[in-house]
Amino acid sequence: MNIGIIGTGYVGLVTGTCFAEMGYHVTCVDIDEDKVEKLRQGVSTIYEPGLEHLIARNVKEGRLRFTTDLAEAANNSQVIFLALPTPPGEDGSVDLSYVEGVVRDLAKLWSASDSNEYHLVVNKSTVPVGTYKRVRSILEEGGIESGVDFDIVSNPEFLREGSAVGDFMKPERIVIGTSSERAAEIMESLYEPFVRQGNPIVIMDEPSAEMTKYAANSFLATKISFMNEVANLCEKLGANVDQVRHGMGLDSRIGNLFLYPGIGFGGSCFPKDVQALKLTSEKVGYDFKILNAVLKVNDIQRSILAGRIVERFGGSLTGRKIAVWGLSFKAHTDDVRESPAHSVIRGLLKAGAEIHAFDPEALETTRDVFGDSIEYSSNPYEILSDADALAVCTEWPEFRRPDFDRMRSLLKAPIIFDGRNLYRPEKMKEFNWEYYSIGRPLELETSVQ
Repeated sequence: MNIGIIGTGYVGLVTGTCFAEMGYHVTCVDIDEDKVEKLRQGVSTIYEPGLEHLIARNVKEGRLRFTTDLAEAANNSQVIFLALPTPPGEDGSVDLSYVEGVVRDLAKLWSASDSNEYHLVVNKSTVPVGTYKRVRSILEEGGIESGVDFDIVSNPEFLREGSAVGDFMKPERIVIGTSSERAAEIMESLYEPFVRQGNPIVIMDEPSAEMTKYAANSFLATKISFMNEVANLCEKLGANVDQVRHGMGLDSRIGNLFLYPGIGFGGSCFPKDVQALKLTSEKVGYDFKILNAVLKVNDIQRSILAGRIVERFGGSLTGRKIAVWGLSFKAHTDDVRESPAHSVIRGLLKAGAEIHAFDPEALETTRDVFGDSIEYSSNPYEILSDADALAVCTEWPEFRRPDFDRMRSLLKAPIIFDGRNLYRPEKMKEFNWEYYSIGRPLELETSVQ
């Protein structure tokens, strides 16, 4: 089967590469010529563990092609996946212009063709409920309805940045939204090699599939905000959120995932999707109260670490050097979209701090945001020299077992503000570090005055 992938961003590149790895012939389309040329050379344009190796192998084997020519994919593929950006507009609503523009182009190509071949358009982008109707309408308005058979499918992605290849190759579930038996059979056949261990392919109607993506991400964001609220209350009551989290997570009705407190959620999905579902609710006259609270809590949580640093140094950071470990919104990615680490940096800069930052993968993506307003280093210890404190903002594995003796020798004073709770407060107190984290008793944390 030949597959076309429109868009080589995060979702499109992982989707196309993994389909090719399973033996399908895949043509990926993007308007960025420089990106396409790099991909043709087998060079990944995003950081995702294991992805570049698969791209290079499948390009070499001839199963994976990259082009800027939409017609090449549209006219030679049995299934077309839309994996296009759906960024938030100024009011937080979803911008569908990329999706609608490509669908119009597809309509022109197919309506001008002499072939009456069946077309299956699969929306992989995260879009508001009801978008499938808009896609169908654009195709029909473009003249494709006359003698050309087509179906629209909603097939939301559930990829986690940092483990996306594994998520695609061994999915927990595949959600397919369609009212067409023909489309459902094609999609089940397409995904059959990925679910041989028995994980389900769930067929549902189109609006339910579109809603499933938003509901899933919003629920996970809710868990994070809830635990951040619990952590903040623990500090006031003298409880330890680590112990509370462990006790909660053992309940099978709750589970232990997404119960880690910190400095808020970020990335390309959670903030955007929660906001989009909130606005969708408002448009139909429903006040989704929980989502309003989730967003409010997250905004507050993203400011907590910077606020504590400013408070510790007397209300101003003028003349202070703060070292920052971690810039990406989570570990194992270079994605800095809505990164809580960036929120921390903005707060510190506003207070007058000089920022020196390190991240294993996100230096360049951060430079695109902050430019020369902060200093960058490829060495995590180099930035500690003469720094007044260290702020840990991303949970990279290499931050979990640092050389504390070396850190002490470089910092002006042994002070750490840990936004990811990577270190044990009792150990930090034993080693005589001044240590601040999230949701632990403060008397366990601070040692050096």
